[in-house]
Amino acid sequence: MLYFQVVILAAMVMLVYYCEFTDTFSPAEQGFICRDPALSKPDPGPEQDSRVQPVILYSVLGGLPVVLISGVELIIFLLYYNSSSNTLYDQEKAVVMGDCCYLNPMVRRTFRFLGVYAFGLFTTDIFINAGQLITGSLAPHFLSVCQPNYSTLCCEDSELFVSQSDACMGDPDVILRARKTFPSKEAGLSVFTAVYLSMYIMSCLGSGRGYLTGPLLSLSLVGLAVLTGINRVAEYRNHWSDVIAGQAIGVAVALFLVVFVVQYFKKRRSIPRSLSDAGTANPEEALPQVNNNTATSEKYIIMRSSGSVPEIT
Repeated sequence: MLYFQVVILAAMVMLVYYCEFTDTFSPAEQGFICRDPALSKPDPGPEQDSRVQPVILYSVLGGLPVVLISGVELIIFLLYYNSSSNTLYDQEKAVVMGDCCYLNPMVRRTFRFLGVYAFGLFTTDIFINAGQLITGSLAPHFLSVCQPNYSTLCCEDSELFVSQSDACMGDPDVILRARKTFPSKEAGLSVFTAVYLSMYIMSCLGSGRGYLTGPLLSLSLVGLAVLTGINRVAEYRNHWSDVIAGQAIGVAVALFLVVFVVQYFKKRRSIPRSLSDAGTANPEEALPQVNNNTATSEKYIIMRSSGSVPEIT
């Protein structure tokens, strides 16, 4: 099962690569209305000029979960693993994976939560890329980078709809990016990370006995993610609808993974696959069954021995 999950994750990484860094998939070419005010915002420049630069955003998306989840799991392990009241690890000293490899429960939980996070991050990215390619929605600054020749297009009428594929005279690469805005990728990925980590923090720290550390950290993460989306609108890089759609996708993916996959980051009960597994899961219930089977086997051997089988001495 582990190898199958690795193959799935590798396939998702390859799909994201082809969507992001190659021209294998091209967005739909939507037309525009001459001098449309909604598409005539000034060009904000390359993404590197944004207040939330891509290198900072993706560094946080990749590094913060690793640091946070690893640190919290280590603290929980050191505080509660040898405690008699530990219910998180159930006094497991090792978890068997496969036939020969043994992992500490802390390491297993850390890799599991980070693996699910990576899966959700790539899933969100794929959903958003699919939406951008299918819709081909135009950015608020599209006409500024498109630079259409209005005289050639007969745009004396400002309500004229232009659908020619060669209507733009600007940089093709910049125009291509301006056709991929719905949903907003930055808003979706940042909200997914914020919701996933917030629910992880609340499951570990909680808010019992008046502690506000968990809610404070969680709301801070969500607030920063929301501000990232607002910044996209303020810089005329996305419409409000782009940001809201991206955030909705991020929240939906995070909630699905937390609720149905990692089950609120709690330890799951596994279904026993054999008698030995059942005995390990609940020895008191499985022990009588083992004794009955042993007694039956001994009775069968005695009956066979009392028959016509010759005794060898």
